[in-house]
Amino acid sequence: MTHTIRSRAPLRIAFGGGGTDVSPYADERGGLVLNATINRYAYVTLVPNDSGAIRLRSLDYDEELELAAVDGLPEDSGKMKLALGAVRGMDVVGHKPGQGFDLFTHTDAPPGSGLGASSTMVVALIGAFEAWLRTGLDRYEIARLAYKIEREDLGMPGGRQDQYAAAFGGFNFMEFRGDDVLVNPLRIPSETIWELEYSLVLAWTGRSRLSSTIIEQQIENFRNKDSKAVAAMDRTRDLASEMKRVLLTGDLQLFGERPHEAWGVKQRMADGISNPEIDAIYTAARNAGALGGKVSGAGGGGFMFFFTAFDRRHEVEQAIEAHNAEVVHFSFTDRGLETWTR
Repeated sequence: MTHTIRSRAPLRIAFGGGGTDVSPYADERGGLVLNATINRYAYVTLVPNDSGAIRLRSLDYDEELELAAVDGLPEDSGKMKLALGAVRGMDVVGHKPGQGFDLFTHTDAPPGSGLGASSTMVVALIGAFEAWLRTGLDRYEIARLAYKIEREDLGMPGGRQDQYAAAFGGFNFMEFRGDDVLVNPLRIPSETIWELEYSLVLAWTGRSRLSSTIIEQQIENFRNKDSKAVAAMDRTRDLASEMKRVLLTGDLQLFGERPHEAWGVKQRMADGISNPEIDAIYTAARNAGALGGKVSGAGGGGFMFFFTAFDRRHEVEQAIEAHNAEVVHFSFTDRGLETWTR
């Protein structure tokens, strides 16, 4: 009997340190990131078939690609390149010669959202193939392979935090020194998490952004030893450590104020991190009572988040909705990559 294999991996919010997980900064100076996963996911469904055909379908883009397993894999496949990259990276054809399969992908947030959607999808893809092939990869190995597929094989610029967040799940403080990555799970009391969920407003700005352009400039600024950009990266790294300590003490007032400084520092890392639309949303949220906030991810668009006092949440939501941003309700999840069959 042929079983359908499903997998899902959670998207993440990066509170502090984002950008310091990108090489060469992470290789030379070491990066630190504080993030947490939320109940928004990348999903994969894998259905083995006996036809010898590989059929890939993106439910988000309504795009399909069909090929015969024996014919080899195309190099460039548009919006299906992540799926094909995972097929190559897992050597699925080598493990299952002549075996066909149908693969369906779906994500709760679009690429360019700032929630790590592309990297999370690669982790979910690896999870589905791992459940089928039974290659014995652990979570560190899955995250490392996801990084290799996306950053090295496909040449998509970016950092390392997204792959590890998706694989492990939960609140994590991550340390990066090149390929050496350490994921430190944080033991946050439930009541602190509940308060944090109530205090945090997550909003979709209405526009995706091409993070690669911002990341490439950040890399170039570091290589050129741009003093302003390098100092901003150093401070961003230090803020991640400070936010971790504050979060562990449960001082959410102080924790909520830290992103305001982090947002100002982040904008010195590269051009294009903010724009007039983002500035207008941020100013409106602050004027309505937000303690602090920032764009989640590289910048330029996607999701933003804001910390508010409990009695100002509705005012903040109304203020940002007046600027055509959409408030998205969520909760945190401590579960990383999951797979199951049916």
